[in-house]
Amino acid sequence: MEENSKEPAAPKPRDTKVYPFFMKATVILFGLILFCYTLYVLSPVMVPFAFAGLLAILLNPVCNRFQKKMPRGIAIVLAIVIALSITIGLVYLLSRQMLTFSEALPALKAKSAMMGNGLQLWIKNKFGVSITKQLELINTALKGSEGYVGETLNHILSGMAVLVLIPIYVYFLLYFKPLILDFLFQAFSEKHSLRVAEILGETKTAIQHYVVGLLIEMVIVSTLNSTALLLLGVKSAILIGVIGGILNVIPYLGGIVAIALPILMATVTKDGYSTQLAIFVSYVIIQMIDNNILVPKIVSSKVEINALFSILFVLCGGLLWGYSGMFLSIPFVGIIKIIFDRIEELKPWGHLLGTKIPEIHAGVKWQARWQMKLSNKKIADKVEP
Repeated sequence: MEENSKEPAAPKPRDTKVYPFFMKATVILFGLILFCYTLYVLSPVMVPFAFAGLLAILLNPVCNRFQKKMPRGIAIVLAIVIALSITIGLVYLLSRQMLTFSEALPALKAKSAMMGNGLQLWIKNKFGVSITKQLELINTALKGSEGYVGETLNHILSGMAVLVLIPIYVYFLLYFKPLILDFLFQAFSEKHSLRVAEILGETKTAIQHYVVGLLIEMVIVSTLNSTALLLLGVKSAILIGVIGGILNVIPYLGGIVAIALPILMATVTKDGYSTQLAIFVSYVIIQMIDNNILVPKIVSSKVEINALFSILFVLCGGLLWGYSGMFLSIPFVGIIKIIFDRIEELKPWGHLLGTKIPEIHAGVKWQARWQMKLSNKKIADKVEP
């Protein structure tokens, strides 16, 4: 009877096994490699889905306003139609400029051929390489690039597929938004619901401000570029200026390519080098205005990624998803930083991605504290009898 009356012993706590650092680092590295490889393999599906996610967040306030007066499905379709109409209008304007550019192609080809002949003679006189040998090298390079024609066609076809998939993805993301939010909250316990809501709210605000600011910056930079090129008398100034504004969306690297295009056009169409110098000075001034005024004031400051990791992630995004990855890298790294800043264990990583540079790093402060503790301990040991 006494044995039966005894309460069962409480289960012993399980021993949590501590793994060495090199094993944890290997598992994390392997997981990152597998994740990046999966994104690379699934790029035809994930790239339009990523763009659709940005557009869905951008169009969400418009849909919410329309939903007050009409059903959700109709409101979403109306918002997508408005976005498509604006896009088609911009494409039409650019195509008109492309027609103007195509009319000048014969003159550009003749000037390019003349400059090429002069360059061949200069190489022959300077380095002793005959024109025949130069032509052989050029033909060899062209033969090696024949495979790129097929790749270019594949990119064009995949781009058309993306244009079809993005509106479909946007519609379903907006339509099933309550279901997605319900999943995100249920994936975590109720005690973390406030933190999840805070992360989702800040992510939505950061992406909306970033994309809208980016579009405004693109319009202003395109206008400044086109105005400068028109004043300098560069052919197809509006087209080249708009292309420069679009390339400016790619952080740090797009601006360099944007300067090269008008300089190349001026070199082919004009004599001397004064126009090229004026273009370089104008674009440098525009870039200074962009970096010091437009980006801090117009582009959302909520996506604060320092220049070092911006360039690193832009290049990695280019290797992963091409030009689409270069554009998507900054907003997605901004989302990662928002999540890191809200999780205690990941705050150092969020701080590493940010723009705030401490005057004195933590190591100096901690060393000073330890030295003070050690000195106080020595004094206390001397005072004791």
